[in-house]
Amino acid sequence: MPSTSLHPGIDDALVALGVAVIETEAQALRALIPRVDHTFVEACRHMLACEGRIVVIGMGKSGHIGKKIAATFASTGTPAFFVHPGEAAHGDLGMLTGTDVVLALSNSGETEEILDILPVIKRLDIPLIILTGSPLSHIARFADVIIDVGVEKEACPLGLAPTASTTAALVMGDALAIALLDARGFSAQDFARAHPKGRLGRRLLLRLADIMHTGRAMPRVTTDTVVGDVLMEMTRTQLGTAVVVDADDRVLGIFTDGDLRRALDQEVNIRSARIGGLMTRDCITVPADMLAVEGLVLMQTHKINALVVVDDGEHLAGILNMHDLLRAGVV
Repeated sequence: MPSTSLHPGIDDALVALGVAVIETEAQALRALIPRVDHTFVEACRHMLACEGRIVVIGMGKSGHIGKKIAATFASTGTPAFFVHPGEAAHGDLGMLTGTDVVLALSNSGETEEILDILPVIKRLDIPLIILTGSPLSHIARFADVIIDVGVEKEACPLGLAPTASTTAALVMGDALAIALLDARGFSAQDFARAHPKGRLGRRLLLRLADIMHTGRAMPRVTTDTVVGDVLMEMTRTQLGTAVVVDADDRVLGIFTDGDLRRALDQEVNIRSARIGGLMTRDCITVPADMLAVEGLVLMQTHKINALVVVDDGEHLAGILNMHDLLRAGVV
């Protein structure tokens, strides 16, 4: 492949500029630390006391940061959503209620679209918190809480593109969200409920009942079934296992590929031998409400490839194997 290098001197300049950007933004973030003070605490108290939602507003790049902050709030136990201030003046202000808290992002503190809707926000008599680089700005004068996220300079060499300032606002938003998470006692289980399709959600919420095979999909035989017919049942359900039950559907044992190999080593006649004398008795059974991840640990600990699920009366309720856990994303 041809080299993507332009010129050694140009390459060095690109690297130097990249490093300078990161250093500028890192410096801006370090400068935020002493500003996590009484105003930060006051903002948290307003949001903890909020009986409605945290309504985040911002224009341009601040709007993009605001959307991410709102999403972080919502996923960590603080109900929130983003409202575009330009759209707010054309009907979306109807989303605000008297129980909400508004979090505004404006580096300049003079964003026209936010200034236009400030009278409505104040008329609702709801708290206004602002993340701004200009604590003496017009918007800041209306705010109940002002959090200074100003930066000494942007990482953009022209000093124009919002870079360090948006990073500072984003990080302060994360700091607020995590402080609220901890204050609310938000747990890993709570996080999983907000992220049911994520890996953590699957591990903390998915139960065996959600993925097990039931009904005719279960390979079920009795002790009198001959081995050949058991193999047909195992082939039909493609689980590599057959569960042996009594007349009342109570689990008596299990017959696996391993049991089959042992039977063949003994030169058992599969057309006449009954499964009752070849099955593994006292097999491991589990309840349907067991977490799938707990089932995985059980299978790994006992080096088995299938789990038999039973109800309170030890009646067969379902069966699953390692492939089911793989498909469910638990493994």
